[in-house]
Order: sequence, then C-alpha cells, then structure tokens
Amino acid sequence: MDVYLAISILWGFVFIYSIMATMDFGAGFWSMIYINKTKTRATNIANRYLSPTWEVTNTFIVALVVAIYSLFPKAAYSLGTILLIPGSIILLLLTVRSAFLVFSHIAEEYKKPLTYISGLCGIFIPGLLISVLPITHGNFVDFSNGGQQLNLVRLFSSMNAYAFMAFAISSTLFLSSLLLADYSKASNEKEAYDTYRRDALIMGPVSLITAFLIMFTLKNESGWIYDKMMQNLPVLLLSLFLFLVGGLGLILPSLKPGYRGMPRLSVIAVTLQYMTASYVYGRAHLPYIVYPDITIHSAFTDPNSFRAVFITYIVGFAILFPGFVYFWSLFMNDKRYQRIKRPKADLK
Repeated sequence: MDVYLAISILWGFVFIYSIMATMDFGAGFWSMIYINKTKTRATNIANRYLSPTWEVTNTFIVALVVAIYSLFPKAAYSLGTILLIPGSIILLLLTVRSAFLVFSHIAEEYKKPLTYISGLCGIFIPGLLISVLPITHGNFVDFSNGGQQLNLVRLFSSMNAYAFMAFAISSTLFLSSLLLADYSKASNEKEAYDTYRRDALIMGPVSLITAFLIMFTLKNESGWIYDKMMQNLPVLLLSLFLFLVGGLGLILPSLKPGYRGMPRLSVIAVTLQYMTASYVYGRAHLPYIVYPDITIHSAFTDPNSFRAVFITYIVGFAILFPGFVYFWSLFMNDKRYQRIKRPKADLK
C-alpha cells in the first residue's frame, strides 16, 4: 500500500508540473511570436502571465526531484545515469530561459533578441522533458554489468520518441493558448482573446493527432505498455470526450457581450482530459520505473522513512496549498493587475 501511495505522490508532482510548465513555456513562445504585433496586445498578455508564474512553476520541478530521491532512492542513481545527458541539456535550457526572461524585462534595448531566445528555449524544453517517458520504456537503455547506459542513437532514431516530443510541443502551445485566451477575456482584451482563441482552435486538433501518433508508434515499439493502456479503453474514451468538450467551449456562445466561446470551460475540460489520459498511461506503466529491471517495489525507500516523509509532505502542502490558491485567485481576478500597461484611454 505504501509503495502505491508513494508513486501516486510522485505522479501527482509530474502531472502538476507538466500542466503548469506547459502553460508557462507556451506563454513565453507566444510572447515571442506576437512581439511585433502590438495591436493585438497578445505579447502584453503573455508577459503579464509569465511575470508572476514562472518562479512558482519552477518550484515544482524541485519538489519532483526531491520526491524521487526521498521516495525511490534506489532508482535515483539509475535515473541519474540514464538521464545524465538529456537532464543536463534541460537544466542548461532552463537556466538560459530563466536568465534571458529576467533580462528581457530589464534591458529594453535588447528585449527582442532576449525574448526570442527565451521563447525558443521554452518550446524545446517540453520536448526534451517528455523524452524521459519513452526512455523509461526500456528500449533505449542498455543494462549490463549491473549498470545502465542510455543509447542515444536508438533514442533519436525512434518514431515513438519523436511522437512524444511532437505531442509535448503541440500540447504546450494548445494549453497555453487556452489559458491566455481565458486570461485575455478576464482582462477584457478582445483582440488578444480572438488571437489566442484562434491559436487554440488550431493547436487542439494538432495535439490530438500527435496523441494518436503516440499510440500508433507505441504499439510497434513498446507493445507491453500499449496493451495495458488498451485495458483502460473506457477511460481513454472519457479523455477524448473531455477533449471534445474543451473544443466545444471555444465555439459556444459567450455570456460576455462581444465575445464568442467559454475559455474557462475549455481550460477545465482539457486539464481533466490530460489528467485522465495521464492516469491511464501511469497505471499501464506500473510496476516499472524503468522497464524491465527497475520497479517501484525494488526502488522503494524504507517504509518508516516513507511515513516520515509522507507526514512532512502533508504538513508542507497544508501550509503551501492555500497560498497557491490565493496567489492564483489574485492573479486571475485582480482587476488592477489585469489593466497594467494599457494605454490611458483604456483606463478611463
């Protein structure tokens, strides 16, 4: 029981970070794309989202790493060895993105090139992060002499790995455009809302196509996890239904005059859709952390240590979670902040 509770905590961190990070990275990319289109104020909206959230998002990747070392310490060495090269590249890109994002708000004369670099880094990071998943399927890891080594040649010649990367990038752009559409509507920025709503309508079908591409290539390259996912086909169909609800939310009539669509409904439905899909994938992945040698049972920490860590997590989240909720409510509902950087004519 303890080991399944531990892996649920770890997968919860993975899901929370994946949702928050995709919205964060995508907002940086859209800020880069629309930096020269001042009439839509799309970059202004993206920067207003990025400013208070990127630091909060990065705390979850720290929590994820700590969770791996505290809950599954026997897997930490293996994962550290296997992911040494992709992990180092990810950390480098995160550092560059964070630094250039800060400097882009300080050095006005270099704002555009700094924004371009941080935006491009932000779109590459999700693709590299999700490459961890196909790596754990075991096809690209050589187990020999009690050690593990990542075979980069096999990894970068795998269609399944590229399907995962394409899914991560398309999902990043889809989720971020949804959230920015919702935030634009709350900020009463009609042009920006229309822009991000259009982007969401384009990227939604693209992300769905890449999801089907993952399943198609998964069947050929990692049949063991594909077969186990198909055992939860009703939940996958529920995920598809939630995706359709999210798309419908973008075309339904709006209660707000002058707008079309209900982006808040779409954000909630699509987030639930990703949650159900990740549940199916995570359950199918059990009991393996890295197939076929590293399982949650063999890598689990001492039960007494787990209980102590679990109590610490409960206390920590009891303290932090209300703060996160309060922060998010202020960010989405504070009218003064939503009106920052508008022309004076708009403030009258």
